[in-house]
This record gives sequence, C-alpha cells and structure tokens, in this order.
Amino acid sequence: MGVKSRTRAENRKETRKNTAFAKLNNVPTSPRKMRLVADLVRGKRVELALHILKHNSKQPAERLHKLLLSAISNWQGKNEGMRIEEADLFIKEIKVDGGRMLKRVLTAPQGRAHRIRKRSNHVTIILDSRNKAVAEPDEVKEEVKETVKVAKAAKAKKAPAAKKAPAAKKETKVKSKKS
Repeated sequence: MGVKSRTRAENRKETRKNTAFAKLNNVPTSPRKMRLVADLVRGKRVELALHILKHNSKQPAERLHKLLLSAISNWQGKNEGMRIEEADLFIKEIKVDGGRMLKRVLTAPQGRAHRIRKRSNHVTIILDSRNKAVAEPDEVKEEVKETVKVAKAAKAKKAPAAKKAPAAKKETKVKSKKS
C-alpha cells in the first residue's frame, strides 16, 4: 500500500468518524411512496425527524422511524460517552433506491392476463454531527492541554517583568516628589 493510499484511507476514516449510517433492504413498499416520507425528514435535526416520523400516518414512516433509531444507536456505538444533544445530529443523507421487483400475474377478462409488479426498495440513512468539536473529544482535550501549557509558560515569563515594572514606577514617583 502506497503513501498516498494510506493518507486517503486515513482521511476517509476521519470524515467517517462523525458519521453513522443504517441501511434497510427489500422493504415491501414502492420507492415512490417511501421517497414521499423520506423527503419530509431530509436535512432535519434528528429529534425533529423522529417527531415527524412518529406522528406521520403513512405506512413507510414507521419503517423509517425504526431505521433512524438504528442509525442513532450506531452513532452512539461509534462515539461512546457523548451526548446526542451536544453533537447536534442531523440527517445528512437519505437515499431510497429501487429494490427487487416481484412479478405476478392477475387474471383478466376474456382469457387474458395482466402483469402485477410488486416493488420494493432499499433505504440508507447517513447521520452527521454539526458540532465537530464535541464529536472529537480526545483531540479537543489535547488542544486544551496544549493551550493551557502555553498560557502558563507565557505567564511564568511575564510574571517577573510585571513585578519589576510597578517597582520602577514607584521609584520614579518618589524621585519626582523630591525634586
């Protein structure tokens, strides 16, 4: 494996760190019906999307609700010890693709037959975090520690100079009073 491919793989891992996905295959609903419900929650915050799906009367909403809960669970498994509220999760992408089609025959008048196509679909939900700093706690902690060290070092260097400056001012004041 070359150096470029390693860095690309590392970059992909970093971008996927904040994202989580869930996939549902062969849902026995037509893709068009599922897309109507998916369009309601695309780009929304997770809490709002759950509320919309829970109170929607369409049949695909129940399946999307369960799928969204699964995606949230996957995100929690990836980011242990983090709160969903602080991460500000939202639905980054939701795709509804056509699945397999079952072809059946229905009898028609005068000895004919009509073909029935029973459609299915595949749904993929990808969640992302808007608050990147919360999604990467180890890096943030390290950055905070480094800034604290730098600040302490700067204070230590400035502290002796700060003590000398007021003493010098007092001496000049005293001299000005004498003259």
